[in-house]
Amino acid sequence: MDPLSWSGIFLQMVQQFAAPLIAVAVTFAISIVFKRRLGLYGKLFDSVIGMIGLALVLFWVFTAFFAGALDMVGTHDPLDQSAMMKKALPGEPYTKLIGEPDPDAGAHYLLGGDNLGRDVFSRVVDGSIKVMLIAPFATIFAFMVGITLGLPAGYYGGRFDTVLSFLANLVLAFPVILLFYLLVTPEIKETLIPRIMAGTLFLFPIVFLTVLWNSRFRTQAAKRNLYVGITLVVGTWVYLGIAWDADPTGIISFPPNLLVVFVSVVFVNAPTVFRIVRGLALDIKTRDYVAAAQTRGEGPWYIMLWEILPNARGPLLVDFCLRIGYTTILLGTLGFFGLGLESESADWGKMIIDGRRLLSANILHIAIPPALALLSLVLGLNFLADGLREESLRD
Repeated sequence: MDPLSWSGIFLQMVQQFAAPLIAVAVTFAISIVFKRRLGLYGKLFDSVIGMIGLALVLFWVFTAFFAGALDMVGTHDPLDQSAMMKKALPGEPYTKLIGEPDPDAGAHYLLGGDNLGRDVFSRVVDGSIKVMLIAPFATIFAFMVGITLGLPAGYYGGRFDTVLSFLANLVLAFPVILLFYLLVTPEIKETLIPRIMAGTLFLFPIVFLTVLWNSRFRTQAAKRNLYVGITLVVGTWVYLGIAWDADPTGIISFPPNLLVVFVSVVFVNAPTVFRIVRGLALDIKTRDYVAAAQTRGEGPWYIMLWEILPNARGPLLVDFCLRIGYTTILLGTLGFFGLGLESESADWGKMIIDGRRLLSANILHIAIPPALALLSLVLGLNFLADGLREESLRD
């Protein structure tokens, strides 16, 4: 089996990424056809920058999905090592045998091998799964914590606002990288601190959704009881599995390393979201439509969740996209320092630090692919945020 040329490598990579690329194209086609019915998301297709950002983000989302759920993108096991493939150049035929390439291997190392003989292409693809599992969902959890506390702080003010603002400022006083670094050190992982933090922070999504349904359907007892009941049952099940590793069915479980990184992301981001939501609530609560809702006799939580929050969606959506980008960079930074996920995990930051040591020897193919993957995802999120901001200002 002969090595692939650069054109052959490119064509093979396009073939491997065929499913994500087709999924992106189908999503764009359907969205463009129905964009006038899709609200702010549909308006995103009137912005060139927004469309570019969405395409980059969707590409990595679908790559993570097809690689993780269907095992369709990667060409090798990202943890599989071959002594013969150590520092192999891009396009080299795969073999574990000394001498001639293994005729039964049937695949090349498209982006070469790393210093342990693992396929760089498959590890970059597998790294996208880790990013998509942590960054978006941890950011959603952080937003639920920030919204649940920020809305009443801005709406009610007083001592409640003073105490929460002080606690948020206390967390924000620490440099983000240093705080993140402290939270994921091995000494912290061995204590109960991650579980206690998870048990506290992961209650907020259940509280948020319960209050949301109760305020919306307070005059419709049947709907309210149904939605609240489903939220409590499903939420408690997921909560026990994620926070305490106590799912009675054994389906939901978080590895300790993944949990501590997830909790750290939520803890670091929640105070900033709280400050943003609080500021928006302070401004919006003075609007006429809020006064009209108060005159109608609506409850405080109905006003906060169904009058103030929807009118703050523009800035919050923009910040959400940017915050996923910041979280992605933080995860890469932790991997660069050898912290966070397992040492063998296909983490983009860890791959960059492994490849960085070989740059002086002109071995570039180990560090550059994960760096470009990280760059493209963060750039896509920034472009998407710009597009959302542009369209939300027109709304």
